[in-house]
Amino acid sequence: MCLTRHRLFLPAAIVRYSHCIASCNGPRVNAKYFLQLIALSALWGASFPMLRVVSPQMGAGMTALMRMSIATVALAIIMRVVGQRWPWQHWRELTLLGLVSVAGPFLLFSWASLHLPAAYLALLNPTAVVFATLASAWFKEDTLTLNKLVGCVCGFAGLALILRLGPLEATPDVLWGTGATLLGTLCFGLSAPLMKRATRRMDPLAITGPIHAAGTLFVLPAGLWGLPQAQFTPEGLLIVTVLGVITSGLAFWMHLRILSHVTPVASMSPIFFIPMFGVTWAHLFLDEPLSPGFFSGGALVLLAAALVTGINPLRRTPPP
Repeated sequence: MCLTRHRLFLPAAIVRYSHCIASCNGPRVNAKYFLQLIALSALWGASFPMLRVVSPQMGAGMTALMRMSIATVALAIIMRVVGQRWPWQHWRELTLLGLVSVAGPFLLFSWASLHLPAAYLALLNPTAVVFATLASAWFKEDTLTLNKLVGCVCGFAGLALILRLGPLEATPDVLWGTGATLLGTLCFGLSAPLMKRATRRMDPLAITGPIHAAGTLFVLPAGLWGLPQAQFTPEGLLIVTVLGVITSGLAFWMHLRILSHVTPVASMSPIFFIPMFGVTWAHLFLDEPLSPGFFSGGALVLLAAALVTGINPLRRTPPP
């Protein structure tokens, strides 16, 4: 019956079974999670350039509202197809997660994209790893080790080499945009240990759908407030659909599936790769030049991810 109900997706039983036999297939399991983290960063790295396009058209509130509502619909369809129930008994916990992990960051990032270049948004985003490291240690979901601290330093050094951004005039709009971005990364970082606890009681899909539904309700007033000024162009609707279905719904589902197998800090490591992928997408699709320190900075980012996650694709046994 389980195989029939989950015929379109990897059955949950297989996921649990693969986790149980991890000790027998150490290199494969380690490499799998590491590659999934990199793929996740590629998805999230594309979101900031898209926000820079769609937020000025629709406004920050409407962009966040449409992004989360589209994600909710897509996830509800998937939950219906695979027979996943909505965990109404955990509505208080899921409502809090919807506010901290989805509604707050999405609304703040959409608003900040009106005032900051996409590269600066991407550069500030990795601060979420630092917040997640401290929050996970505080909630005793992870340990604060020297490797993690060194990894954070290497990550920021690598980002500086990759971007090589020029000075940005400290206007009030820039300062407000920077503050909004940092507040969004703080919310996202604080949610990591809370998400880890939730995955012990609920299926990742059962978490992802409800938190987007709760986030939609939280940003509904902001979206309705900006409705009269919103401009709905075909390009904007296409972009916000991609943001909702792929970079929000499916990406968060993927993130929670990984989080159920790794530590909260390790699950946040894709954020280190976001600026690197953002620069790569701009070079491939917009013909923007790569910075001189792209490759050396990328090597530092890879080292940072390995230190922070504790995942070594070449190690024979996975980390505890």
